[in-house]
Amino acid sequence: MLKIAVLVSGGGTNLQALIDSERAGALGPGKIVKVIASRAGVYALERAEKAGIPTSVIARRDFTDAADYGRALIDELHACGAQLIVLAGFLSILGEEVIRAFPNRIINIHPALIPSFCGKGYYGLKVHEAALEKGVKVTGATVHFVNEIPDGGAIILQKAVPVEEGDTPERLQKRVMEQAEWQLLPQAVRLFCEGKIKVTGNITHITEG
Repeated sequence: MLKIAVLVSGGGTNLQALIDSERAGALGPGKIVKVIASRAGVYALERAEKAGIPTSVIARRDFTDAADYGRALIDELHACGAQLIVLAGFLSILGEEVIRAFPNRIINIHPALIPSFCGKGYYGLKVHEAALEKGVKVTGATVHFVNEIPDGGAIILQKAVPVEEGDTPERLQKRVMEQAEWQLLPQAVRLFCEGKIKVTGNITHITEG
């Protein structure tokens, strides 16, 4: 068994995709052992509790500085034995101390085809608003490892999704979730848990079969 901790900040739709995949046996040896939220009262916590997954809340505002916050996260992750950390709509920026504590063991899902519409300030609907303003015909989602640069880690998987005439940011967001995010994230988690992802520099190499 490979222990997974999922970090969330909102409704938890990507968390639900992981929970459903685990139930279906689609995460390989991966098991979600902890869900950590950046704020209390988010629906992702309810999803976890319904699935019988232990939860906790570690809010940045409860700490005097980023270093204290990072240490609290590290302590919680070590306490649950996390071997893989998944950011599933987690809106707090992880400090360098957290990233150094789990090198190439933190992955994130981003709702665009990196390197487009990514980096600091690009999250949630802002990503889809930017894509529509640019007039791109194709967008999508990316799963990548997390490093010190926002959305700058090695890319694991990507999937393209068409932009349709008359799209709103909300409509595009829903399509990207359904056609890309909810498929890619469980797939990447399974590949990691099965030891099929190797990283060389900032490039991943994936072996199947």
